[in-house]
Amino acid sequence: MRIRPEYLSALAVLTAVTRFAAAQTLTIAHVNLIDVTDGKVRPDTTVTIEGNRVASVGPSAANPNRGLVVEGRGQYLIPGLWDMHTHVYFDNTAADGTDLVIPLFLANGITGVRDMGSELDPVLHAREEIAAHRMAGPRMIVSGPMLDGPKSHYKSAIAIVTPEDGRRAVDMLKNRGADFVKIQSGVPREAYFAIADEAKKKSIAFEGHVPDAIRASEAVAAGQRSFEHLIGIFEASSPDEDKYLSGKKSPGAFLKTYDAAREAAIIQLLAKNGVWQCPTLYWERGQWLVDAIDYTKDPDLGYAAKTWVTKEWPKARKSILKSLDTDPLPVREKFVEHELDMIRKLHAAKVPFLAGTDTPAGVDVIPGVSLHLELQRFVAAGFTPLEALQTATLNPAKYYGKLAEYGSVQKGAIADLVLLRANPLDDIRNTREISGVVADGRYMSQADIDQLREKLKQLAAAR
Repeated sequence: MRIRPEYLSALAVLTAVTRFAAAQTLTIAHVNLIDVTDGKVRPDTTVTIEGNRVASVGPSAANPNRGLVVEGRGQYLIPGLWDMHTHVYFDNTAADGTDLVIPLFLANGITGVRDMGSELDPVLHAREEIAAHRMAGPRMIVSGPMLDGPKSHYKSAIAIVTPEDGRRAVDMLKNRGADFVKIQSGVPREAYFAIADEAKKKSIAFEGHVPDAIRASEAVAAGQRSFEHLIGIFEASSPDEDKYLSGKKSPGAFLKTYDAAREAAIIQLLAKNGVWQCPTLYWERGQWLVDAIDYTKDPDLGYAAKTWVTKEWPKARKSILKSLDTDPLPVREKFVEHELDMIRKLHAAKVPFLAGTDTPAGVDVIPGVSLHLELQRFVAAGFTPLEALQTATLNPAKYYGKLAEYGSVQKGAIADLVLLRANPLDDIRNTREISGVVADGRYMSQADIDQLREKLKQLAAAR
């Protein structure tokens, strides 16, 4: 990937602050360590890191300082955060993936992402460069282009018409090294089942939307690992579910035909099969209320590329409003509350959740920043701050079967950590009070983060 000369300075800043040259010994001393498995806070704890692994965790009195020492007194240490629904190299924002999107993740404490639809070559290259420490960024789990229907309007997608198309796409993505297959809404019915079958044969997970032509129960039976945006659950909660397989659907229609018994049945099925939900609540609110939210007043707007704000977002807003013309704003406001109520019921049934944002594909869904706002939406849906925090730390580790490496601060774990000035268990908004980030053992101080953020604002204004 060729990087334009005017952006090399930002990459130089990021490279410098993450200290690529060699592994280091790092001590975070006298910190309040948050155990995200049970919410206990271990005061006056010292964590030592060797290379990219946690070497020791224990009382400060029994753990001498070694290497670079970070004073953590009065601060809180949590595992690195994951955004489990991103699009780093996506359509009209793809050109900003390396220069702006990836650095914004690190500047906001996101040390891991699940990328659910990007141009294949750039995203594979970025994953490789980050893993080799030639480029600073979050670890990346990637799908490459999405599998969509024959009339897909996405550039970062493969058009699927026949079952054979679906099988070929799965084989190609597996052979190229994609970590999973992302399903979009337009995949034809027979092609979907062929994709599911081929993914099983090739031992690659398939995740994403429940396509319009598929029932949620069928997606569960086919082995789809995650549902995004709650798609399929609304349809299954209506006696018109079969009609939605080929007809129009909308928030107003879902509300009008909502059936509590049907909702309870699909929730029970999802819980029984442990189908993960990544509801992208912050974006869902932004989508359904796009004509009621003034993104020009977003205090973080300075981190959004100028072309996003002046060109991409107005265009997307216009497109969204065109599809919402049958549902007045009060109906959509009611639907947003309905979504939160559904989240409460899913959570009560112990359906597992992941925090994801759809960044930067949506309107005013700024990389990095939006993950923190997503956690706030989980709390609005009834999660405790700990439960919300788990959706971006412990739960991604469970999702990938990597509890020994991610999602906690324990001996032997990968050193992906975030140092906070305030306790997020008291107020989930405190996840934004970042004073330090450790990404694969590379430390960024408050000064480093401040410098990086300032450079990113300059870049955003120039894009």
